[in-house]
Formats: sequence, structure tokens, C-alpha cells
Amino acid sequence: MCGIVGILSLDGLKPIDSTLLSAMNQAQFHRGPDEGDQYVDAFIGLGHRRLAIIDLAQGQQPMQDASGRFTLIFNGEIYNFPALRAELIELGHQFHSHCDTEVILRGHMQWGDACIERLQGMFAYALWDKQDKRLVLARDRLGIKPLFYMQQQGYLFFASELKSLTLVPGFDKTLNPHAIEQFFCLGYVAESDCIYSVVQKMPPAHFLTINLNDPTIALVPQRYWQLSYATQQTGLTDQDYQQQLTTELTKAVQSHLVTEVPLGSFLSGGVDSSAVVALIAGMSDEPVRTCSIGFDVAAYDESDYANQIAKQYQTNHQSRIVTSNDFSLIPELAHIYDEPYADSSALATYRVCELAREKVTVSMSGDGADELLAGYRRYKLLMNEQKVREKIPKLLRTAIFKPLGRWFPKLDWAPRVFRAKTTFQSLAMDLVEGYLHGVSLLKQAQRDALFSDEFKQQLAGYNTLQLFRDIEQQFDGKDPLSLLQYIDINTWLVGDILTKVDRASMANSLEVRVPFLDHKFVEWSTTVPVAQKIRNGEGKFVLKKAMEDKLPLDILYRPKMGFRVPLADWFRGPLKQQVRDLLLGAPLSSSGLFNMQTVEQWINEHQRGVSDHSTALWTLLMFRNFVSKDSALTQ
Repeated sequence: MCGIVGILSLDGLKPIDSTLLSAMNQAQFHRGPDEGDQYVDAFIGLGHRRLAIIDLAQGQQPMQDASGRFTLIFNGEIYNFPALRAELIELGHQFHSHCDTEVILRGHMQWGDACIERLQGMFAYALWDKQDKRLVLARDRLGIKPLFYMQQQGYLFFASELKSLTLVPGFDKTLNPHAIEQFFCLGYVAESDCIYSVVQKMPPAHFLTINLNDPTIALVPQRYWQLSYATQQTGLTDQDYQQQLTTELTKAVQSHLVTEVPLGSFLSGGVDSSAVVALIAGMSDEPVRTCSIGFDVAAYDESDYANQIAKQYQTNHQSRIVTSNDFSLIPELAHIYDEPYADSSALATYRVCELAREKVTVSMSGDGADELLAGYRRYKLLMNEQKVREKIPKLLRTAIFKPLGRWFPKLDWAPRVFRAKTTFQSLAMDLVEGYLHGVSLLKQAQRDALFSDEFKQQLAGYNTLQLFRDIEQQFDGKDPLSLLQYIDINTWLVGDILTKVDRASMANSLEVRVPFLDHKFVEWSTTVPVAQKIRNGEGKFVLKKAMEDKLPLDILYRPKMGFRVPLADWFRGPLKQQVRDLLLGAPLSSSGLFNMQTVEQWINEHQRGVSDHSTALWTLLMFRNFVSKDSALTQ
């Protein structure tokens, strides 16, 4: 795993600042502490930081072919590189290394841009063709690896992390209004937007080509892969689907095991990471290295379940207990994530990556299974809502549920069954709008109360629903669950889950691999009928049934927990005064973005115990820390 940076002179007249390139590269040192180098010619500068995983002796980058025509910098892993390497040797290529980097280099030499479609793995890379004065930037299908780019003052700049681009002299820090709206709705800035107006993210499954011989350079990424739900398997038994899953997941896990450095796996005690550990154990002659973190509050702690799996498979297990008041990382999140990012489980993810790096350089993760196989509780709830929508005409639903949603009290303190306000509001909407409403951190009414009139004018009517509508238009399936999964894969998965894992792991110089997101497994999952994903209220049905001979039933069928942080308690207890001071002072009060009376009202209501505004307060705190990187929360 690595970090890449680059500077391209678009007119070929402006020189490459090698000192700036070096500084941009050094800003990503944590992504590759083992080695670093750069390449500079009259048109381009390419920088690389290396976390050595495969072919430790000969995999240095930037990598060139013997003629010096092609130069490559690459972040990621290509899992089918042995097969591609063999194919290229048959075609006459002579390799000077045993790493996947040279496979990409020679693959482009042989197949051109079509090489991208042959790659199976996670990647972001830049390939410079000196002869044709042509640059290719590419990102993997699911967006596992990040890539930011911007055009400024006659140059194209790109990097694995945003912090490198902010070093460019004259960097325009104007914030993107759409990105701010997305952040307060979703808790992250969605692809391909960036918090800074001048920067874009390369969308997953896209590549960008810039030919300096073309006088009309347009930075328009091209899609090379499209996830399809159009074809569904039929006529198979439950056992057939379970066998397919075992076969496809085993192939994915096995391909992800190639490494020359210590490899392990996260083990939370949940279904997904436990399944990965079980499969690795069946392929390895040595004990699997596993790690987990627990919490000192029983309601958040899954360590007993992790220990159960570790004992069953005799793994080399290490665990650590994290205190429920472990908020010392909060000031660091703005630096780690570069953009506003409000998933509080980032704190726990950082800690488990920190623990893993003590013993391994590569760790497997179970991320992606919930999105592909409908593991989230919200899928079941929204499918129940959809049944109501399908039975009651829209006009009648609006007449009944819109008033109920408006006037039903927000009972944060009540048992979940009595918290019907969000459900009533959602039922008055169609599927996609209702889904956005359900997953929003701050609902539309909350954002309306929070945003200032001045900022609403900047938004000019935009809200995050437009993003979801655009994705809905790309969907080619028929059933509502698949549509929600497709939206999640294009928003939540890449913007939240994969961003969280990439930044937290790379901040600890740890590579994390996600076999559930092998694109072959992803393509198989879209052909699986809904009844194999959710049955009788049980999500990930086919995965759980397939794993029954490998995992205990109390692991497979217990309620999903996930990483949780006691924000409500923090903001009424140890962080009570800090959160008040930070949210009511500059820079939020002077930004012109917010109605500060709303912010103060939320703080007061939360701290009096009248309402639970912890999610809104945390989101504001993360935004505040972003706009003022020198802010700090201390114990």
C-alpha cells in the first residue's frame, strides 16, 4: 500500500517544481514509510511513498520500462497479477521484478487503456507516456483506494490524500456548498465532490486521460465498469446459493493472501470478520494472526465473541480494551481525514488498526458484506415501509403520514418501537427520498433550522436528494432492495466505510484488504435474489446459512452491534463544557453558515436531557475541527 502524487504541466511551458513535489510526497509519508522517490521531466513530476508488501527488493516506484517511455506510480494491490504476468510473458514481455506494479506497466504497454478492465484488485495509479505526452489516472471499481485531483494555474495536480494538494501555493480553500450540505446530511462528502470547490475525487470505476498534444484538454473521467442488477439467478435451491457463496468468497479470500510481509485479520466477533477468519484458517498451515478491541462498557463490547472465534480456530489473537472515554483522538481526526467526516466509529477503527500494526503489515477485513448481502437493519425496516407504500396510493399516504410525521413527538428517550416520527415522515415519501430521510444524520428539517439564510442562498435549492436521484437513474434492476443497495455502494460504502478504513489504516501504515469487495464477488452478489439476502427478517441469510458449519449459531444470529461511541454521555459529561465552548465560538459563529441560535438550543436541550442531539453536535464538532485544524479537545 502506498501514496502517490503528481504534477502535470498542461501547456508544457511551465516547469515542474520538484521541491513542491517532494513536499507533497512527504505529506503522505505515513502511507509508505518504507521507501520514497520521484520522477521529473519537462512535463510531469511523479512522487511515490512505498509500504512494501510484494517483491520487497525490486518493487520500487516510480517504475519505468527499459526504454524510459512509460513511468508508473501505483497505490494498491492487484490480486490476479500472477495470471496476468504469465499471459504477458507468453506475449513476449520480459519482467525484471515479481511485483504487481510491473504487471500494470507492461499491461498498458500491451493492451493500452483496456488493461484497466483486466485488473482485479484495489488501486489508484498514474501512468505517464513520455513519447505521446499522455497521462492516465485510474481508480478501482469500488473506490477502495482514493485519488484526488485539481486543475490550477496551468497544472494538473493529483494525490492519494487531500493534504498533499493543500500544499500547492495559492491553493483555493473556498468550500463547496454542495459538499457541506452532503456532510450534514450523510456525515461525509460524497463522490465525486470534495469539500474544496477546486478539487474533485476520481469516481470509482473511472479513469481519466490527458493528452498534451490535444489542444482541448477536458478533465472528464470515463467509466470502465458498471455494476448491474439486471440479471437475477432463478431455479436454484438454497443449498445452491450457499455453495456459490462459499466458492466465490473462498476464491476472493485466497487471492487476497498473496504477500511477503506478516498478514492477519480483524476479528470483531461479528459474522463478516469471523467468516473471513474461518476461511483463512482453512487455507493456512500457521495460526491466523487476529486482533480485536473491546470496550469497558458491556453494551458496546463484543470481545467475548471475538475470543470465541479465536479459540475455535486457535488464532494468534491479541485484544485490547478501550475506555469508553477514549476521546483523545478527536483533535486528530481532522488531520487524518482531511475533509469533514462524522462517523464516530472512526475512533475505534483507528484503535484496531493501531493494534494490528504492532504484529502485521497487512490485515483482512469483513467490510462490504452488509452492503452486498443486506446485513443492515435499515434494509429490513425500509422494505417493510415499502410494502406499505405499495398498498396505499401516494396521495393517501401523503395525507395520512405527512401530518403524523410533523406532529408526532420526537421521543429520543423512549423504546425504539415508540419512535415512529421518522417512519411516518418516510412513509409520506417515495422509496429513495424515504431512504435518504432514514439514513440522514440531520434530517431535512434539522438542516433547514441549522443553515443560515445566507448559506441557503448559496445552495440555490440543492440538497443531497439530487445525488440519490442521479444514482437512481443509473440503476438497471427491478426490486427496491437492490436499488437501496446500489445507492449504498455508490455513496455510503465508498464515502463512509472505505474512507474510514483507508485513512485509519494508512495513518498507521497498515494495508487493509477487503475480500468481500473483490469485484467478481460483487458481481455475483448482484445476481442473488432478494429472498437469499433477507428472509424472515434475517439479513445476510445466504452468508449465515453457508457459514453454519464453520461458525457458532450465537455468532451468526445474534443482533448486529458494530463499533459504537457513547457520544450522548460524553456531551453531558466529560466534554460538556468543551463542546459548548467549541460549538458556540469561532469559527462556527463567524462562518456565516449556521443559525447559531439553533446550535445553542440543541446544546441546551441535549445537556438538560430533554432531547438527544448527540449526532448533530458530533457532526458540528467534526466540521468545526475541520475548519479550524488547530482546535483541540483535551481530557
